[in-house]
Amino acid sequence: MKLARVILLAAGLAGLAWGAVLLIQWAIPQPDQALVAAGWLIGGPVLHDAVIAPVCGLVGLAVARLAPRHWRAPLTIGLVVSAILALLAVPLLWRAFGAPSQPGLHDRNVLPGLLIALAVVWGLVVVAGVLRTVRSSRS
Repeated sequence: MKLARVILLAAGLAGLAWGAVLLIQWAIPQPDQALVAAGWLIGGPVLHDAVIAPVCGLVGLAVARLAPRHWRAPLTIGLVVSAILALLAVPLLWRAFGAPSQPGLHDRNVLPGLLIALAVVWGLVVVAGVLRTVRSSRS
């Protein structure tokens, strides 16, 4: 077990070092981009720790306390999947072509796709919650 941890630690440190080298190579010739990168590298964790994590914690606490027992797992899974889908869609919703362009990938409207995916997820949440409630009432 210790050998696996040492190997994972070495791989993680190597990846971190390689990322730092690439960042330095990119930021030194373009000082204006270095400021933008610093904003993202510092602002992201601050935004997460100050806003996103407390909101997620409060929503999770509300689900745990207020939702019926049979609905807790489907609601939790639905919230997690919804958050992941929204997080993946943010760069493309924020600005057009927010990610590197790939033929066929960005030639569609992202918002309707996100809304359809969220509708499917919450439809499944309702089905799972109803099935769990019916199953528990029968037994």
